[in-house]
Amino acid sequence: MRLNKYLSLSLNISRRASDDLIAAKKVKINEQVAVLGNRVEPETDQVKVLGKIVKPEQTMKTYLLLNKPEGYLSSKVSQGGAPTVYELLPKEYKKLNLNIAGRLDKDSCGLILLTNDGDYLNKITHPSSGKTKTYTVRLNKELQPEDLEKLKAGIQIGDSRPSKFKSITPREDSSLEVELEEGRNRHIRRTFYELGYRVTFLQRTKLGPYELEDLKEGEIRTTEI
Repeated sequence: MRLNKYLSLSLNISRRASDDLIAAKKVKINEQVAVLGNRVEPETDQVKVLGKIVKPEQTMKTYLLLNKPEGYLSSKVSQGGAPTVYELLPKEYKKLNLNIAGRLDKDSCGLILLTNDGDYLNKITHPSSGKTKTYTVRLNKELQPEDLEKLKAGIQIGDSRPSKFKSITPREDSSLEVELEEGRNRHIRRTFYELGYRVTFLQRTKLGPYELEDLKEGEIRTTEI
């Protein structure tokens, strides 16, 4: 078995992340520093990462869609006493090493995916995947036509490249439908802030091939890839 696949199965990370560990000389096979392209025999070779023996977990791949409520962190660790989305999971899923695809900030709600499939998580979240994310957005005041045009052209938000939505569509109820192909930290909120608006409601309704549909707040449903 290729070493990066062995590490991916053992640590529940992508093969790319496994290659990074190997390149950083943090992996040993039978006490010898591993190199990219190494192969291992799972039954007889001993593999260590940072001095700790690791072995593949033969765990069934799990994919969960969760409708995250506002006030919950997209994190495994609580900060400032705020609850995390993992507290919403049924008992049978809490023992699995599930990671989040499509994180949402504490004040946002809507669709996230949790999975223990490291390769798929990397695939769906990497910018090159071209996966579109769709949001319902409400602002503290009506969006002016001239600002709508600025958003379509692109807004500088302090990063090396402008923020540009794939699409932005005003709705009759004064909300906006925003589509993104990338996801930077508090991307939508920062973009509107640059134009003098404050986001009062932000809900993700689509994440790649997945849709929120009738999933209730705080509930999950299993899905497939």
